[in-house]
Amino acid sequence: MRHHLAEGPLPFALGPHAYDLATRALVMGILNRTRDSFYPPAATYDLDDFLRRAEALVGAGADLLDVGGVKAGPGDEVSEAEELERVVPAIEALVARFSVPVSVDTWRAGVAEAAFAAGAWLGNDISGFADARYLEVAVAAGASVVATHIRLAPRVPDPDPHYDDVTGTVVAFLAERRDRALAAGIAPERVVLDAGLDLGKSTAQSLTLLRDSPVLAALGSPLLLSASNKTFLGDLFGLTVTERREASLAAVALGVLGGCRILRVHDVTGTVRVRDALAALEGAR
Repeated sequence: MRHHLAEGPLPFALGPHAYDLATRALVMGILNRTRDSFYPPAATYDLDDFLRRAEALVGAGADLLDVGGVKAGPGDEVSEAEELERVVPAIEALVARFSVPVSVDTWRAGVAEAAFAAGAWLGNDISGFADARYLEVAVAAGASVVATHIRLAPRVPDPDPHYDDVTGTVVAFLAERRDRALAAGIAPERVVLDAGLDLGKSTAQSLTLLRDSPVLAALGSPLLLSASNKTFLGDLFGLTVTERREASLAAVALGVLGGCRILRVHDVTGTVRVRDALAALEGAR
């Protein structure tokens, strides 16, 4: 299942959990504790609904769960206090009920710090560590981090992004953010990279980055793919947000073949099947 990457293991660590992503991609199930998710079926603000969805994702084979309290795009203001109220009890409940590791989808260091204290092992930061304390609190907690490329900032509209070379820009940005994480004291196997599809990218730019996954994977760190139900897939095929399942699974397949090793998705059942089918076909070859 190793494609376009250097031979040998690709270690990844989440707290006490150790993985070799050279041999198996991980499926990250999305859990939104929001009222305004861009993908309505995943907006589980009610805690009972949230935990029912979590149970379904774990039952479907999710390797980890990603909890977010604020959507990435523009929307109603959510204060840090409100974000804490949304995510910390949810993470505590997940950790108490399931053995699957938990990730927190936040760009606020204060929220990440509280989430790590509640039992999360990964800080999924779409801002590229814009909060100066983010890496510091991750180091203190022994947590892993995701460095994501974004052109402007979370929740800021970016309707007409321009790049001379989108892949080159993203590669340089991610390499610099990884260096920053390593310098702060985070171990190499605890740093994940994400191209940030749809985050300050046009449809064409997101497609270019998905196609160029092997270039990003060649940086040598675990590469996260977050393409599930995203706008660029809808624009490409003229699909509403609830019609993008097959396109999302096709993006997952292309991503895995290109070296993506953490797959952040709404549809865990379908993604597990695609991942396992690719692994079996690769083994048969």
